[in-house]
Amino acid sequence: MRGRTDLAVEMKEDIKTDEPIKGVHVLTKNNGDSDVKEIRIVVENEEGAMRLGKPVGTYITLESEHLRKPSESFHEPMMEVLTKHLKNFIGKNKKIMVAGLGNREVTPDALGPFVIDNLYVTRHLLKEGIIRESAEISAIAPGVMAQTGMESLTILKALVREVKPDILIVIDALAARESDRLNKTIQLADTGITPGSGVGNHRNAINQESVGIPVLAIGVPTVIAVPTIINDAMDVMVEAIGKQGAKSVLRKFNDEERYQLACEMVNPYLENMFVTPKDIDEAVKRISYTISEAINQAALA
Repeated sequence: MRGRTDLAVEMKEDIKTDEPIKGVHVLTKNNGDSDVKEIRIVVENEEGAMRLGKPVGTYITLESEHLRKPSESFHEPMMEVLTKHLKNFIGKNKKIMVAGLGNREVTPDALGPFVIDNLYVTRHLLKEGIIRESAEISAIAPGVMAQTGMESLTILKALVREVKPDILIVIDALAARESDRLNKTIQLADTGITPGSGVGNHRNAINQESVGIPVLAIGVPTVIAVPTIINDAMDVMVEAIGKQGAKSVLRKFNDEERYQLACEMVNPYLENMFVTPKDIDEAVKRISYTISEAINQAALA
């Protein structure tokens, strides 16, 4: 293990084999026109779940360098790809609740609330007869336990019982293991989500078992652990020095031992620190708008 991550694609990369993984099916597709790389990972059974470390279900990763650039022209193609997958996940469900998880006051964790800000909420409009041709969309940004004193799961279970949606979509910021994936990756998973798991702050899982309806999780990695950066820097340093002795010593460590070494190279405070890119404010606003527009389009179809 090379540090914490919420991304199924990075957990797949931990499995060092060229052979197919039993119970795990992987399909990679490159969309040349939109520069979006799609990686679909299907965990088919419990054996696959044990190998990958993720529950049985489907995980779709969308990646593009353009996603973290201030490119207005790229919003449309990424939204179209995301909308296509959302339609497949939503299916014929017409009553959709969207929950934007996270802390609005902490920018790297504000993705969920920002998505809610841009949603076209229709539940009240349908009930009052103002519109007719749309899915029923309700939305909530439940905050975090430090603000409410309640688990997000507790709030959402109560709302699901009252509103009775067909499907719950949860949006949250994630942690990545590779710095290159920050603010350029969107993960969709039909297995729900455990808020805070990527930063070691585990909350109760929000999934079909806990809320009673299908749960689709949408996440974007916005932070990375400091020891992970140190671990990656080791390779750069050794290559720059070019000393065979240093290379041979480093090669004696497996991934887990290297990560532990990286933790020991920083003091305890830095070991538990997560960092984010300096342009996170604009990145979160831009990506949250893309996600909200994709949900709006999928709901109107």
